[in-house]
Amino acid sequence: MAEESQFEGIKIIIIDDSKTIRRTAESLLKKAGCVVITAIDGFEALAKVAEYKPDIIFIDIMMPRLDGYQTCTLIKNNPVFKKIPIVMLSSKDGLFERARGRIVGAEHYMTKPFTREELLNAINTYVINAKKVA
Repeated sequence: MAEESQFEGIKIIIIDDSKTIRRTAESLLKKAGCVVITAIDGFEALAKVAEYKPDIIFIDIMMPRLDGYQTCTLIKNNPVFKKIPIVMLSSKDGLFERARGRIVGAEHYMTKPFTREELLNAINTYVINAKKVA
């Protein structure tokens, strides 16, 4: 696994209506040195994306008011934020969900419950390696 220090200061937004999922992801990522911002739904998240300009966003698919697909679409349709990698989170591991995630512009799809390694691997792939290439 990659060195912990490389995650230092990476800004992440976790959007999930489950307090348990938000707390778990936040705890795991903060231990790796990431700056973690959480949001309970898409509406709250859009304001935080604009304010914090995160390096990567993890979005739950099933949320009240504005679901993960709608939130992803709104972020990806904004020229300022469209380059931010988005990882969809879902308890469903179906082909339809994965395909729909790709259609709305998500870079990756992760099934809950996720592990610390899965979170860090996604950050490594879509943030750290992407910076090396750029």
